[in-house]
Amino acid sequence: MVEELLGAAAGVAAFGVVYVAAAARVVKQYERGVVLRLGRLAGEVRPPGFTMIVPFVDRLHKVNMQIVTLPVPGQEGITRDNVTVRVDAVVYFKVVDAASALITVEDYKYAVSQMAQTSLRSIIGKSDLDDLLSNREKLNQGLELMIDSPAIGWGVQVDRVEIKDVSLPESMKRSMARQAEADRERRARIINADAELQASRKLADAARQMAETPSALQLRLLQTVMAVAAEKNSTLVLPIPVELLRFLERGEDHGEHQAPAPAARPAEQPPESEDADAPKAVEPPPERTVERTIDDIIGDAQGK
Repeated sequence: MVEELLGAAAGVAAFGVVYVAAAARVVKQYERGVVLRLGRLAGEVRPPGFTMIVPFVDRLHKVNMQIVTLPVPGQEGITRDNVTVRVDAVVYFKVVDAASALITVEDYKYAVSQMAQTSLRSIIGKSDLDDLLSNREKLNQGLELMIDSPAIGWGVQVDRVEIKDVSLPESMKRSMARQAEADRERRARIINADAELQASRKLADAARQMAETPSALQLRLLQTVMAVAAEKNSTLVLPIPVELLRFLERGEDHGEHQAPAPAARPAEQPPESEDADAPKAVEPPPERTVERTIDDIIGDAQGK
């Protein structure tokens, strides 16, 4: 009798061990357990840790609650300003309701991926090329709202959407490069013109200052000579003061005013025998008989 009791107890213990082994489940910290009992949702979502289910009756489904990084394949489209582009993005989302993510939608990752691709193509068609290149933050917010609206019913929350890259055709890249080059050249010309204007104003101020102090012009001339002489070349610079040229010019003008005018020759009467209709000979203009040289002008100026 005792042996039969011991055998029954051993059998019950073995059955208990097998039952516990079949019913015991462990849910990790980043997971939640959804129990389906005979195909129906049973109870609440199981928290992380050790949990028990009814073997052969309950089925435990573990749902990952971590943030999922889902790359969106590149989508080709035509922008609002008729430019063909290829845009790819990335979506960051997580499951906030494990039961809805398991029951409401067949595969929530695939559903979010397809919704992201559709929303991305829609954003491309509604945006200009400049917005895709420079105003991405606003487009990211629009994409996030378009994907998050249906995903809420699936127990999924979209945390962030980012446009990774915008690919342009080679012809468009060359056109944009030419446009940028032309714009840089325009700005360079404007800067050079502004610099020339400022330099001309400064030079005009310097010229007025030197006109008040003639010795400053001579000092500036000597500085120029020193700058040229510092270079090792075969050029010989002989500066001529501007005052000397003006002095010579004034002396030449004064000599021309004092030169006597040549006497006019009497006009010869044509003989009576010649025909009156014959053309008259034109006399050449009188030549200047006074020629002054630089030495004469300097001598006259010293005599004065």
